[in-house]
Amino acid sequence: MPEQTEIWTTERAAPPPPAPPAKSDAAVIRDALGVGVAVGLSGFAFGVTSAGVGLSLLQTCALSLLVFTGASQFALVGALAAGGNPLTAAAGAFFLGARNAFYGLRLSAVLGYRSTVKPFAAHWVIDETSAVTLAQPDRRTARLGFTVTGLTLYVLWNLTTFVGALGAEALGDTEAWGLDAAGPAVFLALLAPMLKETVERVAAGLAVVLVMVTLPLLPTGVPVLVSALAAPAVLVVQGRRERAKAAGTAQEPGAGRGTAGPPARPDGTPESRRATEEDRA
Repeated sequence: MPEQTEIWTTERAAPPPPAPPAKSDAAVIRDALGVGVAVGLSGFAFGVTSAGVGLSLLQTCALSLLVFTGASQFALVGALAAGGNPLTAAAGAFFLGARNAFYGLRLSAVLGYRSTVKPFAAHWVIDETSAVTLAQPDRRTARLGFTVTGLTLYVLWNLTTFVGALGAEALGDTEAWGLDAAGPAVFLALLAPMLKETVERVAAGLAVVLVMVTLPLLPTGVPVLVSALAAPAVLVVQGRRERAKAAGTAQEPGAGRGTAGPPARPDGTPESRRATEEDRA
């Protein structure tokens, strides 16, 4: 018989990762509208609060139209209500809104808009649009979720800001309504299901601790930026643990050696030996 050459491999190629489940347009629009409506109603609270600290109707509406980042707007009027300097209040709002720049870096790759569209899309890069966009399985649904969430929230937020500023006296204390908590509550509800890995949960927990510790010590907006340090800190610790684990595995006796021989046949004879015997026959 002609000599046969057989090549054995002890490792198999890893199967490709499963494709993300498809999501219908109706489901994306439903989720986006739900977020937009729930958070957009918080504009009532901002309009009432802004009018309560002495800002005019025009100033209040201009903040929602041009700034359009609810947490920063509340930080600004909150600092003014506490008797803070306008420049200090604006600086705190700026620091708090700086997180949107980090969202933009991620969303730019996900959405893939042309350079002519990016300046307009950047105005809608906020917590809620980022959460809805990143929850989608592909670019098409990500764009749909971003557009519907941004449009719904922008229109409703500005409309309720106008109504809240007009009816500030009739609405009374916004804390009694709880509208100021609607935005953070919706964002946390969107974020929680995305924390599937232990590393993600640890990073989120550490971020909460950093905010709680620094909140009474640092100016408004800065604790949020400090909490962003939780992610790189957790990744550094994880990287060191993985390197230490890999080094320990490499030092074990027999590690890295090809000890696994060719697979045996059902009768117990190694496959390479059986092939040699067949060649001799």
